Amino acid sequence: MKEKTEYEIKREERERDREDRGKRMRVERMKKSLVRYSILFVVLVLVGYGIILLARSSGHQGEDFSTAYPIQGRNHISFGSTHPEYNSNPPSSGSHYLQPTRGGSYDEAVDDETVVHNLEHGDIWIAYHPRVSNEVKSNLEKFAGRYVVVSPRSANKDDIALVAWGRVDTFSIENGVVDEERIKNFIRRYDNRGPEKVRQLQVGHGGF
Repeated sequence: MKEKTEYEIKREERERDREDRGKRMRVERMKKSLVRYSILFVVLVLVGYGIILLARSSGHQGEDFSTAYPIQGRNHISFGSTHPEYNSNPPSSGSHYLQPTRGGSYDEAVDDETVVHNLEHGDIWIAYHPRVSNEVKSNLEKFAGRYVVVSPRSANKDDIALVAWGRVDTFSIENGVVDEERIKNFIRRYDNRGPEKVRQLQVGHGGF
């Protein structure tokens, strides 16, 4: 077998060096691309988050009729236990049972102490007086969902109460018509605003 000349050996070494340099350059380009794409991804996430916050803050319209009530704490109590009197009707914070109720519409009353736990999670409670008409009940049921509890409550002063953590809006039915826009605006403003974050940030609720 013919031995390689010194020239051939050096030429092969130069070729290997070029190949090694080419590999290193490709690796460096890949690293730089990954860094650029990572930065772009972070920027897009931050921009998207900003858009969500903007949508949440500007999604509602009209006047906010609700009243803010001082938070009475978040104590868990066993079923049937006594507790300090709530400072709003319906209650919007304070002592509550360990287990929240499932979101949705109810034909029977749900214990205040149960739904307050839902409010702590950021849910909305639409409590209506049993005296309202079946048509009104049907309209209210349209708002029920995973994060909205709709239930009768005979202790209500007015026909309808919209409740979130620390916020209450109550009003009575006029001419048999439910002010659906008022309800939508309340949900847009206060959905997922409870102190216990158990779900991701959302833009409004139910497409309102």
